[in-house]
Amino acid sequence: MKKNIIIGFAAMALFGQALAGNPERAGQAGATQLLVNSWARSSGFNGINISNTSGIESVITNPAGIGTTKRTELVFAHTRYLVGSDINMNSFGLSQSLKKAGVIGLYVTSFDFGELVRTTEDNPDGDLGTFSPSFMNLGLSYAKKFTDHIYVGTTVKLVSEAIYDVNATGVAFDAGVQYRTNLGNDSLHTDKLKLGIALRNIGSTMKYDGDGLSFRSTINPGYTSLAERPAEEFEMPSALLMGVSYDFYFGEHRLTTLGSFISNAFSYDNIGVGFEYGFKQYLSLRYSFLYEKNLLDDELRRTVYTGHGVGASVEIPFKSGKDKVSTFGLDYSYRTTNPFSGTHVLGARINL
Repeated sequence: MKKNIIIGFAAMALFGQALAGNPERAGQAGATQLLVNSWARSSGFNGINISNTSGIESVITNPAGIGTTKRTELVFAHTRYLVGSDINMNSFGLSQSLKKAGVIGLYVTSFDFGELVRTTEDNPDGDLGTFSPSFMNLGLSYAKKFTDHIYVGTTVKLVSEAIYDVNATGVAFDAGVQYRTNLGNDSLHTDKLKLGIALRNIGSTMKYDGDGLSFRSTINPGYTSLAERPAEEFEMPSALLMGVSYDFYFGEHRLTTLGSFISNAFSYDNIGVGFEYGFKQYLSLRYSFLYEKNLLDDELRRTVYTGHGVGASVEIPFKSGKDKVSTFGLDYSYRTTNPFSGTHVLGARINL
């Protein structure tokens, strides 16, 4: 089994490198909302927690982490995206342990762009009222712990984009592996060293269709014909993610260090580092920095994000039955941007 998992690690890395493109392809992919991190804990990590992500939030980085769900987990998150742009997101996720059969997960993310003025070629002044675009990602995940140290997971995602008269849909797949193990003679803490690799957004091409692409053209005086503007197919923003983390324990205190490499098929590659401080199971504070080429040059950088991400989590235990303890968690993250006023994510978790 371990040999097969190692082969799987290598195959995913090679396949991901084959997909990886170059920054000259920027703008050629669509469905880039798949790259937007709408989960509070992961967003505070800038999405670099590929090796140690856990629970249903793992759908955004490495679906193998869903396999760590012990019983039932529910997560709600609200994102104020690029404050000043009036874009908001709401996400809900559920993961359910099937004991030895693995873990299943379900999540949905919807985007709120507010009301936009409707215009056409014949009515450019916006006399037709308003409309609200509808973007949604829906995912179904499965993960399983194959040995004491190896987790494997996959996610199937339905991607939908629509305005009042055109729409596009597509299907994408994610797959990931985590290897968690201990180093040294420490019987109190296990799985201190974690490795992770994941492939994201491997799927079909998408294409817009609908009445909004149709128009009437004049062939000869007095004769008109219904024609349709051609729509170009576009790919999804595939990426290969690799990460490592290690936990240091000092009594009741924990310090986790993280590192990652993200190979993007349609933009610059990313290198990330981060830290998380934890006190028992009650408090977590995190900081991360995600770098890409020209990030520190305001004239040349190609991302609105300026690299920094911070976050905090509070975990509150409560009794949910005889000899059963559940937890309620609050999560918050902030990522710096220029322009706009950053991205805020607020989340709530219940582990039953």
